[in-house]
Amino acid sequence: ALALAKFRHHFSALFPPWQPRVLPSLPPLPRSDALLIMSGIWAAYTRALAKNPLLVKACTSLTGFTLGDMLAQKGVEGKEDLDVMRTVRMGTFGLLWHGPSGHYFYGFLDRVLPKTDMVTVFTKVGIDQVAWNPIFGVVFFSYLNFTEGKSVDDLKKKIEQDLPTAVMGSWGYWIPAHFVNFRFIPSDQRLLYINVMQIMYNIFLSFLGNKEVGGDEEAEKEKAK
Repeated sequence: ALALAKFRHHFSALFPPWQPRVLPSLPPLPRSDALLIMSGIWAAYTRALAKNPLLVKACTSLTGFTLGDMLAQKGVEGKEDLDVMRTVRMGTFGLLWHGPSGHYFYGFLDRVLPKTDMVTVFTKVGIDQVAWNPIFGVVFFSYLNFTEGKSVDDLKKKIEQDLPTAVMGSWGYWIPAHFVNFRFIPSDQRLLYINVMQIMYNIFLSFLGNKEVGGDEEAEKEKAK
C-alpha cells in the first residue's frame, strides 16, 4: 500500500492534469502521405509478425519494457543519470520472458477458449489475473534479483514485501485492459496491444521491481549519511 501511494504521488507529478496550450503552428503532413506511411509501417509489421511471430513479439516486449523503465527512472524517480544496466535488465526480461511466454500463454488461451462472448472473456481475464499474474510476478522479481547478483534470501524478502502490491496493482490496471483485449483484439495482434498498454504499466512495474526491500532500503540510507 505504501509503495502504491508513493507511485501515485510520483506519477501525478509526472502526468499533471492536462491544460490546453497554444502551440506554434507547424506545417501539417499531408493526410494522404501520413496515412501511406502509417499503413506501410503496419503492413511491414504484420508481414514480419506472420513470418516470425515469436521473434517479433519478443522484440516488441523488449521495446515496451525498455521504454517503461526509462520513463520510470526519469519521470517517476527523477534520476539525473539513467541507470543503463537496470534498463538493460528490464529490456532483456521483456525480450527473453515476457514476449515468448506471452506468445505461448495467450496462444494457448485462444486455442482452448476461442470465442469472444462475455462468459469466455471473463473466464480468460480470470485465468490471466488469478493464475498467470502471480507466476509472472515471481518470475519478474526472480529475474531482476539474480541478474543483480542477489541471493535466494533477498528474493524471498522481495516477494514477501512486493508481490502482493504487484498483484493488486495488476488487478486495477489489467482487468479492464484485458477485457478489451479478449473481447475485441485479434489473436495475432494480442501481444502488440498488451505491449502498448504495458509501457504505462511498466513504469509502475519498474519502480516496484527496483525498489529496495525494507531492510536494504534502511541500510542504503545509513550508507548515504
